[in-house]
Amino acid sequence: MSIIHRIKCGNVNCHIIENGISGILVDTGRRKYAERVIEACKAYHVKLLVLTHGHFDHAENAAQIANTLCIPIGMSEKDCDLIKSNENQVLSAKTFLGKIVLAASLKDFKTHAVQEFKPDILLKNGNSLLDYGVNASIIALPGHTEGSIGVDVDGRHLIVGDALMNMFYPTVSMLYHDRKSMLESAEKISGLGSRTIHFGHGGPKANRGWVR
Repeated sequence: MSIIHRIKCGNVNCHIIENGISGILVDTGRRKYAERVIEACKAYHVKLLVLTHGHFDHAENAAQIANTLCIPIGMSEKDCDLIKSNENQVLSAKTFLGKIVLAASLKDFKTHAVQEFKPDILLKNGNSLLDYGVNASIIALPGHTEGSIGVDVDGRHLIVGDALMNMFYPTVSMLYHDRKSMLESAEKISGLGSRTIHFGHGGPKANRGWVR
């Protein structure tokens, strides 16, 4: 059985999936937290970095961490345009709180840049991560971004990035590139049944019906 370790990087979470032998890092946090994440990875024999999506608060340290640990980076090909600029996929919001978060995010997109890198592995729905020592697979969760993905672990845990959010309260993603796809992804998560959901923002919660 795998264990999920949450690494708090300000209001953003990174997660390490490990089974005592191997580990996988999911997301990287902002630049100022790079050393914290690297040190945590060293304790769990991390062999792969998976990015749930290309926004800077989840991917800003990808190149540095991968180079330091000598591990490959995996992400969806559909988010590779975000490496060059997070403004390459337009975001929208519907709720009052979502619009506040959107305004802050758009401001940050202009001042934060992801150090450019080329992903070593282009991850797709259904890809197994067993080759990296962990019983986990990739699930496509588009909507927040075109290439948002999650990591399904042991059929018990699901790391969702920003496909769902728990920034203020657990909900569907407050920000989205494609609202219809985002809601479909939330329904897809609900359909997985019993899972502990690990968010990119906020603490874990039990899976439930997310779209009302």
